[in-house]
Amino acid sequence: MVVRAPAVLAAPVARPVLGTGLGVAVGAYYTWSESLPGLSLWADVAVIGLAVIPAVFALVHLVLPMREYAGLLLVGLVFTGVAWVLVEADARASANFAKLAAATAVGFWFARLFVGSPGLVVLVACLVPLVDVYSVFRGPTESIVDERPEVFTAVSFAFPLPGEHDAARIGPPDLLFFAFFLAAAAQLGLRVRLTWVCLALSIGGTLAISVALESDGLPALPGLSLAFLVPNADVLWRALRERRHP
Repeated sequence: MVVRAPAVLAAPVARPVLGTGLGVAVGAYYTWSESLPGLSLWADVAVIGLAVIPAVFALVHLVLPMREYAGLLLVGLVFTGVAWVLVEADARASANFAKLAAATAVGFWFARLFVGSPGLVVLVACLVPLVDVYSVFRGPTESIVDERPEVFTAVSFAFPLPGEHDAARIGPPDLLFFAFFLAAAAQLGLRVRLTWVCLALSIGGTLAISVALESDGLPALPGLSLAFLVPNADVLWRALRERRHP
């Protein structure tokens, strides 16, 4: 019993320590990114896609146990208000992480509605890309980006480019569904770590495709949905068959 105790305690102790260290590292990058050496376009894509994006979303993975907490919706609303205040105060870097906290809390809360319902989660994963594609190319996202870019800048989450006063950006729904899919993977007993890796890389992949096509921006939810479905397809299929033929 004495020998096994450290192993049992390792996870609860490790998460705060890792979270603190990672938070300091990410915060340092956001604070001093403009002071770093400038890079080529594709080097920027590599740094953002393979380092900055995974580091930011590692914070979501570390707080995954909080998906069970009551009051997540209220937490999300509070952090939404905090983010708005920080944006108005021009504290953009701090506002970024208030937005991330808000979207993560709401995403975790949303996932709790689908506990034990793999069919509903799969349905969501199939439908949200269609809504996102329409919104980006024909709907409200296109209108906001084209006509009110300052609004998109205010609500989006920024990944600063090294050595530049510029950033790659994703919208609040992308943050929310990252948290939703990750929490759903945990609740349904899927491959959580692999899902997290695929989700993070999908956002970097969408960025790379957007740059390659010289596009102003592409919908991220199709990639996020595939990043959830593909690595868990066999487990989800078995769960759906068991429910249909118990």
